[in-house]
Amino acid sequence: MTAIATTGTVAVARPGKALNRTLWTLQILLGLFLIVASGLPKLVGQSDAVRIFHEIGFGDWFRYLTGLVEVAGGAGLLVPRLSGLAASGLSVTMVLAAATQAFLLGAPALAPFPLVLAVVFAWIAYQRRDSIAAVREMLPR
Repeated sequence: MTAIATTGTVAVARPGKALNRTLWTLQILLGLFLIVASGLPKLVGQSDAVRIFHEIGFGDWFRYLTGLVEVAGGAGLLVPRLSGLAASGLSVTMVLAAATQAFLLGAPALAPFPLVLAVVFAWIAYQRRDSIAAVREMLPR
């Protein structure tokens, strides 16, 4: 069941209790994965990450940027007010990661994993659209 709530002038749907627990479980697991297993290795210069980003041809600055985006997105998934925006941004990031795997690294067999993550993040963003509406309400007009 979905509850309807109003934030200012915008009516938004909130997920039911079971769905909310499922979302938080996914957000925590994916957030920790992005921070610990994906973003931090890029930021600390783990050898595989360094090699892959040199193969892409963009060098260390792009590795640092990607690591920062993943760590920030993972942390954003863990903050209720930011979870929808973080999931939206991570969905785009994962589509770009899949394109990088398929076209720049010549490994299209590895592209489905980030594409599946992109769909999961898009679903989380949709379910957390109330948090996006709340952030929008806070912005100056």
